[in-house]
Amino acid sequence: MAERLTGHTELVGLIAYPIRHSSSPAMHNEAFAYLGLDYAYLAFEVDNSTLEDAVKGIRALKLVGSNVSMPNKTVVGKYLDKLSPAAELVGAVNTIVNKNGVLEGHCTDGIGYMQSLKDYDIDVIGKKMTIVGAGGAGTAIEIQAALDGVAEMSIFNIRDKFWDNAQETVRKINEKTNCKAKLFDLADKDALRAEIESSYLLANSTGVGMKPLEGQTWLPDASYLRPDLIVTDTVYAPAETEFLRIAKQVGCKNMNGFGMMLFQGAAAFKLWTGQDMPIEHMKEVLGIKYGE
Repeated sequence: MAERLTGHTELVGLIAYPIRHSSSPAMHNEAFAYLGLDYAYLAFEVDNSTLEDAVKGIRALKLVGSNVSMPNKTVVGKYLDKLSPAAELVGAVNTIVNKNGVLEGHCTDGIGYMQSLKDYDIDVIGKKMTIVGAGGAGTAIEIQAALDGVAEMSIFNIRDKFWDNAQETVRKINEKTNCKAKLFDLADKDALRAEIESSYLLANSTGVGMKPLEGQTWLPDASYLRPDLIVTDTVYAPAETEFLRIAKQVGCKNMNGFGMMLFQGAAAFKLWTGQDMPIEHMKEVLGIKYGE
């Protein structure tokens, strides 16, 4: 890294909290080095209380852009100048692009998730999926999956601050896509069991399983799963959450969040540099393995 840094090095950031566990800096810096690009990617611990100042810093310091992760994805949009159609529809931003002082918000999470399924030979198009979570990442996945052709979708969430957002997501999906979506309270265990039983794929898009909720899961027990069910998690640190541990125990084909992280990062990389991320090289060098 030191050998590449010059007075012309362009800086890209990542603003989230917590974030020291992130694999994104290693991924992007390796891609920059492999392609000979004079860029550097750094992680900054930023939560909602310091988010506005951090965004001002992107403009003031002339960063090329930044990734955005929890808990900032659904909040950062109000501090930006423009939103892409996807970011506006999802109501969340995970990538900021600085175009000569004009900050544009994009959402590549849903694209990343769907591309990771394809890369791992999982075909959910025309089928039913059940997904838990309605925050920034969950909404991005839900909208993109519906746009891409998932036939049915059951969304589960606790009645927290994201409940209203979940209702709005269901409305958008039902009105603007051919997918049929329904919302359920995660506390309704009978509904959870029934929807999982009739689904091809079960996805976790919550932060349950990562710090500070490491070792936890919203799944009541292994009886809710069956061996032919596809199980995915957006969490990648740890690589095996409690949710995925149970899935493996049952015999489910499963995938952690590394694939989504890789492909959403590739989409962001393209926005910042105009070049394609070397995907196969990244997998090999970083030892990325996101499923079993």
